[in-house]
Amino acid sequence: MPLYEKVKHHVLKRIRSGEWRPGARVHSEHRLVRELNVSRMTANRAIRDLVNSGVLSRIAGSGTFVADLRSAGHPLQIRNIAAEIRERGHVHRAAVVSIERLAASAQIRGRLKLRGRSVFHSVVVHYENDLPLQVEDRYVDPAIAPGYLEVNLSEVTSHEYLMEVAPLERVEHVVKAVVPPAHVAPLLGLAAGEAALLIERTTWSGQRRASFAFLYHAGSRFELRGVFDL
Repeated sequence: MPLYEKVKHHVLKRIRSGEWRPGARVHSEHRLVRELNVSRMTANRAIRDLVNSGVLSRIAGSGTFVADLRSAGHPLQIRNIAAEIRERGHVHRAAVVSIERLAASAQIRGRLKLRGRSVFHSVVVHYENDLPLQVEDRYVDPAIAPGYLEVNLSEVTSHEYLMEVAPLERVEHVVKAVVPPAHVAPLLGLAAGEAALLIERTTWSGQRRASFAFLYHAGSRFELRGVFDL
């Protein structure tokens, strides 16, 4: 394990144990350097990673604090949701609602520029600490990932599998606030008419569109957060 990952583990362990609760000030980088016998650069990278993932928050002139742990995603990044949840010190679980081959509608054929007439389709609910965080409604080009239907999506996320068989070269995100479809709302534990945050994600591999996904999030339990260097 790289040294900066050991520093992150040290911080996350204290948060998981309840020693550092939301709003608590975490040890300074100088103190982490002394406690863990690492360099200042290593401690800084670890803290920066935890800030970027939403676990910690920095207040200029005051210090670094444990965030309220509302689930947060970056608007421009594509990451493995299971890894994101674990980085926050929480437990990830996936429940597969369906995975099948379908006749592709004209809309899906257009989105994926399919050469065939069928498409792989999966619906998976991702849980964070047993609360439903995301409903992943995904369409995959069978020509790009022919073994997709054999993947156990309760153990391996679609992101992990697709990154292995069809490494991503490009991604497009469209973010919307929506009232989710009738089949999605109960999966997220939403009341009728309650809003959700939707990310429409299209990915490319080898100059071809590999997958298209509707990623629905409970608006009260998820936010998009990004830091951009200019």
